[in-house]
Amino acid sequence: MGFSADVGLLSLSAVSIAFFHTMLGPDHYVPFVAMAHVGKWSMRKTILVTLLCGFGHVGSSVALGLVGVAAGILVMRLETLEAARGDLAGWALLGFGVAYAAWGVCLAVTHRSHGHSHAHAHSSADRGEVAAIRAIDHRPEPSERELGRMTPWILAVVFILGPCEPLIPLLMYPAARANLWAVGWISAVFGFVTLLTMTSIVVLMKFGVQLARVERLHPYGHALAGFAVLASGLAIKLGL
Repeated sequence: MGFSADVGLLSLSAVSIAFFHTMLGPDHYVPFVAMAHVGKWSMRKTILVTLLCGFGHVGSSVALGLVGVAAGILVMRLETLEAARGDLAGWALLGFGVAYAAWGVCLAVTHRSHGHSHAHAHSSADRGEVAAIRAIDHRPEPSERELGRMTPWILAVVFILGPCEPLIPLLMYPAARANLWAVGWISAVFGFVTLLTMTSIVVLMKFGVQLARVERLHPYGHALAGFAVLASGLAIKLGL
């Protein structure tokens, strides 16, 4: 069977399922917005990291599905494997969120005590000295810079572990009844819409955070980002 009405219907299903699956899953965009803000990522870097993680997220499920189609593995077996991957990804995101939040809280406490040590200096110094002291206070610690370089790769690993739950049972196996070209087409449509939705939401939310002007929360930025990632992992574990 070629690109028939059935394939067209599956394509529309792929578009709608990919869009709502991504939009209703905060774990697809909240971690990127949080990490981009505290890491002061440029828009270009934010988009690239989002696309990298999204490609790994979709690509790993596509690869598994193609193997399943070629080998004739039962849908239930693949669903069980995907469920196990989803559980692992949820724990990984949850663990990363807990660790990052704890580190952020420690960093905030350190900055707070460091800031108090300059309180007297701020009261007696001129404006130039105050500006210099504040610049030093807001300068990234070596640990911040090191973690900033690692964060995109940590997110990438988590998203590669995380499956696209509806892809295999709802799209790939019905498409396989037509032909392998249909499988590739449906997978491409699903992946494209997923990446487009992820990136669009991340960009809009990043602009929103920038407009909100939350400089006062800067000392607590890493802790809040960690809690945001933690909440995303918790949402996965609770099936939200």
